[in-house]
This record gives sequence, C-alpha cells and structure tokens, in this order.
Amino acid sequence: MAHVTREQLDRLLEQALLLDDHGALARQLDNLAQSYESGEVSRAAILILAAEEWRQSGQPAAALDRFKQAAEDGGEVPVDPRAGIADTLFELDRPDEARDMVSTILASGWSPATALTVAETLAAYGDLNGAHEWATRGVDSCPPGLLREALLRTRYRIRVDLGLPEDDLDALLDLSR
Repeated sequence: MAHVTREQLDRLLEQALLLDDHGALARQLDNLAQSYESGEVSRAAILILAAEEWRQSGQPAAALDRFKQAAEDGGEVPVDPRAGIADTLFELDRPDEARDMVSTILASGWSPATALTVAETLAAYGDLNGAHEWATRGVDSCPPGLLREALLRTRYRIRVDLGLPEDDLDALLDLSR
C-alpha cells in the first residue's frame, strides 16, 4: 500500500510531460490508485488524473471507468467527477446520458469549479444556453478570486457567442482586471 504525496504526483506528471506518453502515465496513476492507502491527495483525485490521461491517450472508455470509480470513491476532489463523466459521455457520442448526468449534478449540489467544468463541456458540445446558465450559476455562487474570474471569462465568451447584450455580470469582469 502507498502513501501518496503531492510531490510524488508532481514528479509523475513532470515525467509524463517530458516523455509525452499519456497512456504510460494513465497506467502509473491507475497503479497508484490501486495501491493507495493514504495521502495528501485523495484516491478519487488520483483516479480523476488517470481519467484525464486516458482521455489524452485516446481511450475515452477507460477514462469513463476511472471517472466512475472516482465518483464511487467519494474522496475530496476539486471538481465533481460526474462532470468528467458527462464530458466523456458526450465524447463517446452518448449525449442523452451526458445531459442526464448534468441534470443529476444540478439537482445534487455542486461547487463553482464544477460549474465551470460543466459550462465548458456544454459549450464544447454546442449547448450554449445550458453553458451560459451554468456559468451564471457558478459566478453567482463563487466568492471573488481566480475561479470567479475564470467563470466570468467563460460566461462572457459564451454570452458573445449567443449574441446576448452585456449585463451586470460583465461589469464584474471589467472590475477584476
């Protein structure tokens, strides 16, 4: 069993960047998650990193599995793994299941970071109205800071794509600069 430190994860990520081998990193992260006993990061967070690496290596089915494992694990994560599930379902051309997952996230509670991820996913897959709603919800629930600025920028880009007029939230983006 392994105790996982942030430094250990950083070394793995650096190595993978140098080698440009997402599949190898995904396998290493899978092994780390399987041997996980304790650590500075949760097992769920490691599974999410593995899922992202599987996606980068062109293996969305493996990514979906890791996102599901992370959701079942329930450990502390920066973004709800169900947002990754939804994004991967869209990638796998299963949009109805993806939309159902987005509805589940909305109904069960979410963080501003999750709202940003869902907004970006919906925008990427053509649901600009849904993306705008998620970005707006995220801004409304987020204290000032970098995450709120990211939500405001995402919302602004989506609003422009929708052809909507400027509003009071756009003024917040101007103030944050």
